[in-house]
Amino acid sequence: MIEQYLRHRYQQLLVNPIAARLSALVTPNQITLLSGVLGILVLPLLLVHQEYLAITFLLLSGYCDTLDGTLARLNHQSSDWGSVLDIMTDRFVEFIVVFALWSIAPAQRSLLCLLMLGSMLLCISSFLVVGIFSVNHSQKSFHYSPGLMERAEAFLFFIAMMIWPHAFILLACLFTGFVTYTAGMRLVQFYYQQQLIDVFDRANESKASLLEKEGL
Repeated sequence: MIEQYLRHRYQQLLVNPIAARLSALVTPNQITLLSGVLGILVLPLLLVHQEYLAITFLLLSGYCDTLDGTLARLNHQSSDWGSVLDIMTDRFVEFIVVFALWSIAPAQRSLLCLLMLGSMLLCISSFLVVGIFSVNHSQKSFHYSPGLMERAEAFLFFIAMMIWPHAFILLACLFTGFVTYTAGMRLVQFYYQQQLIDVFDRANESKASLLEKEGL
């Protein structure tokens, strides 16, 4: 949701200029893999209590996630493989972060981290299935359905959990609730969109049938 308000300015100021400079030096898939490597480093950094350094690498990983797509479009290198690699890398980084948060206090955080992962599974499933069955009008590889909790919001929650571990229970509960709500909201919106499409299709069929009977 935050991305809808800030993405244009962020893209113009911080992403496009860097993408233009890197266009002849690296490939989009290399940036995607770099995003994954930076995300992996969050785990050891949290384990040695370097929270702010872990946050820095998490933000750099997120930045690379926006840079790779821009670079692909700039160099006309968009591909199905690149999209698959990007999606899988994003999910891998998110898993690593939740695993790292669990590793700090496994006994106390096991259930909450499991609920967080479960909500993320539901959310990404709703995102992908709605994307598959929706017409794509964006520059992305498939239909992108926004929601209350997207990657920017997830990163903010992760950062808050790192900075304020004493509030982990509350933050994890809120995270799980918001992510689950996003999955449900996306399905409900898709359901009603399909109902409208069915109504229009039936209306067009009836109109075509009537014109046929009248010989028009």
